[in-house]
Amino acid sequence: MSHLDEDVIRVVSWNIEHNGVERDGSDHRWHLAMDVLASLRPHILLRQELTRADLYGRRIVWAEAARLGGLVPFLADATPESANPTGVYINRDLLEPTEFFEHATGMWHPICNPVVRLKGVPTKLSLASFHLCSFDPDRRLNEARRLTTLGKPGMAAIIGGDCNSYAHTQSEAVSLPDWSEVEDRSHFEHRTVEWCGERVSDTRPDHVLAGAHHGWPPVFVELGQYAATRLSQAGALAPTASLWRKDQGPMQRIDRIYATPQVAEALTSLEVIVSDDIREASDHCPVVATFRLTALRRALAPATQTAA
Repeated sequence: MSHLDEDVIRVVSWNIEHNGVERDGSDHRWHLAMDVLASLRPHILLRQELTRADLYGRRIVWAEAARLGGLVPFLADATPESANPTGVYINRDLLEPTEFFEHATGMWHPICNPVVRLKGVPTKLSLASFHLCSFDPDRRLNEARRLTTLGKPGMAAIIGGDCNSYAHTQSEAVSLPDWSEVEDRSHFEHRTVEWCGERVSDTRPDHVLAGAHHGWPPVFVELGQYAATRLSQAGALAPTASLWRKDQGPMQRIDRIYATPQVAEALTSLEVIVSDDIREASDHCPVVATFRLTALRRALAPATQTAA
């Protein structure tokens, strides 16, 4: 069965450490990661750490797109501070690109933001891959605020990436790091903020993106929480990183996918995928959100009718 014959649309978000390429140029991990992604059959792929993929006519981007069945690639720019841009790949048989935006958030990773339409649905769907700053909590907070512009009233969006910070919900508070046991003290500086005279885990970006304020619903729905609470999928809250580091405390759920509320209603599952190949390919697990395609089409239809 062709993956286009199914009533699903799969969104995969994955940070592949340094794009699977070693300092000596070895690309064994990249090939392994491509095998993993091919098995996941994404219709939308949100990528982080496309290291130096902007070089040589972006040939590695086109190689990745071809390896995954001819997906259409979009790549944000690298910056002087980081050679690890973000990217988005889409299945052209299902999705029609209409625009492409890149949102600068300082000298760190710009947000890669193509806009598409589902075939046969005039309403636009904004897609974004992000990689929030790894070392500065205040930058992360501003980057999250920038992402909220993709969830303005009347907009539909799916965004995902490496948050380098933690979920804000009370149900996940027990799994946050015990910082007295974290050996990497620079990691402590990067991942904590001052709160009521104490240093606590940084959950502010998730609170900006998916927190309810003053009785109003959140801008985005965090799909791991949605799958766990609404769909009874406890595995949706599995940690995603780091598969490699042992000096930064236990693994944490820092890779997340968000959607505007009407889009989230079409979600059928959220999985964190781990295997021996994934452990070898990257220090992060891929996150896979599966939507029912017919439900997503219906969710986007009211906006079409309003616009008409």
